[in-house]
Amino acid sequence: MNLGTPIAKGNTAKIYLYKNRIYKVFNDYLSETESHIECEKQKYAYSCGLSVPKIIDLTKIDGKQAIIMEYIKGRSIGDILSENMEQAEYYMNISVDIQQKIHKVEAHSIENMTEKLSRQIVSANILDNKQKSTLIQRLDRMTFKSRLCHGDYHLFNLIMLDNNVAIIDWVDSSAGDICADVYRTYLLYSQFSHEFAEMYLQLYCEKSGLVKDEVLQWAPIVAAARLSEIVPSENSERLLKIVNQYCPL
Repeated sequence: MNLGTPIAKGNTAKIYLYKNRIYKVFNDYLSETESHIECEKQKYAYSCGLSVPKIIDLTKIDGKQAIIMEYIKGRSIGDILSENMEQAEYYMNISVDIQQKIHKVEAHSIENMTEKLSRQIVSANILDNKQKSTLIQRLDRMTFKSRLCHGDYHLFNLIMLDNNVAIIDWVDSSAGDICADVYRTYLLYSQFSHEFAEMYLQLYCEKSGLVKDEVLQWAPIVAAARLSEIVPSENSERLLKIVNQYCPL
């Protein structure tokens, strides 16, 4: 099946636009359950009444796992903002409002955040066994209300057309602590701009009533979990520094 040229490429899949549908075709090396897990997470988010692309089908294309979903017209807020950074606070306010809607959902029917983070920490080869044990013990002591968390929330996963915004890429979503989800977003932004990350965290705390320290207590755990992702653009030394800063080992 010829889907044409990908419109986007990620760490796990290529994205195609074909006959007004989005085709997410997964890389060969992934587990056979990868597409099914992501599909169920996105269906769950859609069922919660959030603005999420509807799943059309879960299939295989040329032997590769694939998800076919609704095509949401528009551009990512990240792309829009890159053309006019003076609008940063305006678009950040929009993104925080949407993230708070996600966080209001009491989630139980998807992957547990504690189990997800624990698995990631264990698989982070750059950490030694003592570090992993200390971090998992810290994770196990965390208590929280279980809410829907996107897990990879940032401006490039928000598609905007006029005043409507859709939330994409739910593969990392889980049921867990909103503070961990907020720190994950902060961590992603801080990779590129400390000022931008601080703007985000300040706005979220102001709008939600959270205290900054409630978010930052998740720093070593979330940073350690990200080490397992082996993202080319991420600096592992930066993540290790965060781990050691907040959780001396």
